[in-house]
Amino acid sequence: MTDKRLKTGWQGRYYEDFEVGDVYKHPYGRTVTETDNVWFTNVTMNVNPMHFNEAYAAETEFGERLVDGTFVIALAVGMSVVDVSMNATANLGYDDIRHHAPVFHGDTLFAESEVLSKRESESRDHVGMVTTELRTYNQDDDLVLSLERTPMVLKRSYAEPSAAQPPGWPEGVGTQPEDCE
Repeated sequence: MTDKRLKTGWQGRYYEDFEVGDVYKHPYGRTVTETDNVWFTNVTMNVNPMHFNEAYAAETEFGERLVDGTFVIALAVGMSVVDVSMNATANLGYDDIRHHAPVFHGDTLFAESEVLSKRESESRDHVGMVTTELRTYNQDDDLVLSLERTPMVLKRSYAEPSAAQPPGWPEGVGTQPEDCE
């Protein structure tokens, strides 16, 4: 006999879990580093010297390099996945993207999502569409980014999550219920 127990962890929200007006403050702020900015700028071939040329940026109104805005978008969306789209089958759109304030190396960003609307799919019984407003703030509570995003999210009855097979795990991998009996 063993004292081992297989416990269910966080498996994300399903379509039924979303209610208009709910706000999810996503866990874990993230400090943006110079490496993040330079790497992302180079990988995406963004040739605006504002992101990678210190001498150039020093002569601008900001006096220093700005973090690439598309990095800020990617980071904010990534931060929201745990609460909004962990069980999405597709992202249908990103709308009304606004950069409200600049982001600099060393800023720590925090994100939250508010559910604006939801509707069942007309062509797919197993999903529904959820539209959220994603808002991102820096450590000084300055709103730096907002956008609307609409993922297509699984309904719980079609996902059938379990402790033995959480989302993303193939059947039979790792500890199984019979290992705990």
